[in-house]
Amino acid sequence: MNALDYFHARLEATVSPMDYLRLAQAEPEKYFLIDVRNGPEHVRSVTIKDAAIIPQQELHERLHEIPKDKEIIVYCWDVWCNTAVKVAAFLLERGYKVKELSGGIAAWKEMNFPVTDSSLDVEPSDTCGC
Repeated sequence: MNALDYFHARLEATVSPMDYLRLAQAEPEKYFLIDVRNGPEHVRSVTIKDAAIIPQQELHERLHEIPKDKEIIVYCWDVWCNTAVKVAAFLLERGYKVKELSGGIAAWKEMNFPVTDSSLDVEPSDTCGC
């Protein structure tokens, strides 16, 4: 593969946070965003607003939750995380149309785009440990 083919393939397989936000605002019914990060829930409490939360380790059991008629956008932690790439390959092998959100949740938060923080939903009395 030469450099030009590589960059065309990369553009076909990924979407930037800015482009995804613009596309999803224009045609929200066309996309299905999935947070595929693994790890404890308290570490994953901040998610992209309106993302479905289906950790990679639960994907096999929850595949029925992912619509085949939408473009699937998957994301994980950051550029160093390959969980979203693994999920994208898994879904592509099963006939889904999939792209990875470049930079994951880290890039999204860096841009100050909308997030949901589930840790804010916890009642103070639930966290006292007494």
